[in-house]
Amino acid sequence: MTWRGRYYEDFTLGDVYYHPLGRTVTTTDNMWFTLLTQNTAMVHVDHHYAARTEFGRPLVDSTFTLALITGQSVTDVSQNVMANLGWDDVRLPAPVFEGDTLYSRSKVIALRESRSRPNVGVVTVATEGFNQNGVVVCSFKRTLLVYKRDHAPHPPVPRPPEDSLPPVQE
Repeated sequence: MTWRGRYYEDFTLGDVYYHPLGRTVTTTDNMWFTLLTQNTAMVHVDHHYAARTEFGRPLVDSTFTLALITGQSVTDVSQNVMANLGWDDVRLPAPVFEGDTLYSRSKVIALRESRSRPNVGVVTVATEGFNQNGVVVCSFKRTLLVYKRDHAPHPPVPRPPEDSLPPVQE
């Protein structure tokens, strides 16, 4: 069976999840995300300009960093999400540069049944993103509604017709 993520019942207060995927940030990532979001700060897209700043090179768009670290946590935290309720206490304590590889971890800091929706629970995690040197570059608290096991929609599982598969070799 493949991993389908945690349901509300699978979370335990205090658990820490080291998310399995790291991601190296490229110049293209930074350019595209900055332009896609209409961010006009030259420090992200103009290498000549950025070289004249105290950093000496382009900074990665901080909203890209937030989105990437959030995305890395999905497999462990929000694969079975009904709704993301929000981010709190977002911090960016160190810069991210093109070429940095980011990793992340989350700690379950609050759990409760939903008062209005019996099919979900409310989960709050504290997440940290860190670079290849272990320096924390992003942190936040995120609260979400997570389906209970017997209430989650079943994802479609497309399969080819059985007669199209070659026979199993024994």
